[in-house]
Amino acid sequence: MIEYNLEVDASGLLCPLPLLRLKKALAEIASGEVVKMIATDPAAHLDIGVYSEQTGHQILELKKSSQMQIFYIKKK
Repeated sequence: MIEYNLEVDASGLLCPLPLLRLKKALAEIASGEVVKMIATDPAAHLDIGVYSEQTGHQILELKKSSQMQIFYIKKK
């Protein structure tokens, strides 16, 4: 299990809201810290993947099921 510093529950929200919540959470933590984000939007992994590539934040792990996605994202 990955240790994290902040959890964001974006369940029930559609894009772009999960990404906006993630951006806000990353602004609140220090470099090297980790955000755990829960999303139910099936397209969330696409938006968050592109965002992470563009900003340099690292997706440590992505757990996907048919109902939700759980991301662990390390701030650069």
